[in-house]
Amino acid sequence: MADPQKPTSKKPAHNGNLSLALDFGPLLVFFLTYKGAGWLWGPGNPITAMTFGTAAFMAAIVVAVIVSKVKLGRVSPMLWLSALLILFFGGLTIYFRDQSFIQIKPTIIYAFFALMLFAGLMRGKALLKYLLQAAYDGLTEEGWRKLSRNWAFFFVFMALANEIMRRTMSFDSWLAVKVWGVTVVSVVFAAANIPMLMRHGLDLGEKLDSEDVGETTPPQG
Repeated sequence: MADPQKPTSKKPAHNGNLSLALDFGPLLVFFLTYKGAGWLWGPGNPITAMTFGTAAFMAAIVVAVIVSKVKLGRVSPMLWLSALLILFFGGLTIYFRDQSFIQIKPTIIYAFFALMLFAGLMRGKALLKYLLQAAYDGLTEEGWRKLSRNWAFFFVFMALANEIMRRTMSFDSWLAVKVWGVTVVSVVFAAANIPMLMRHGLDLGEKLDSEDVGETTPPQG
């Protein structure tokens, strides 16, 4: 007979640092492979560098999904969707040798997440709670709704920003901003939400560190 004092369900494992690494890692692999291939074959053959970078990106996201499943025991819906879109648009990029496919992918991801979150809010549901599958001890439903609202507007902003960047920047400049600028902005935005979450019951324990911020950061692919 089960002990009534012990919880009957196990909370899903969560590790903010690992989650952040799984989100940022594939994009970093893309960046480094693209730059390395460009250095190896020279600037006169950007298609080869883009092809190798995209192939490495696709392989890295598959590894990220596997590691998430093995280490965390789960793969969040956000990571699943990002992986599927990366494989789809990455395949188109390599087949047609057209970098615009891999550039438009973030716009589609951001726009899709924004639409999902807004649709959930219209129905009174905080879908971010299920998309991230993060564990926030004590966070109220109102806190989840406000967090979903904030990220929905952030995703709209990021979709618009990506469209402006890919239309006005060279591929190299776009990629550099995507890897470093967008990632930093996402982490800063996630951290900026922590005080609001604490006002709505979030229990961070004794300290606030990258674990908490990493759990709130969406995939960067």
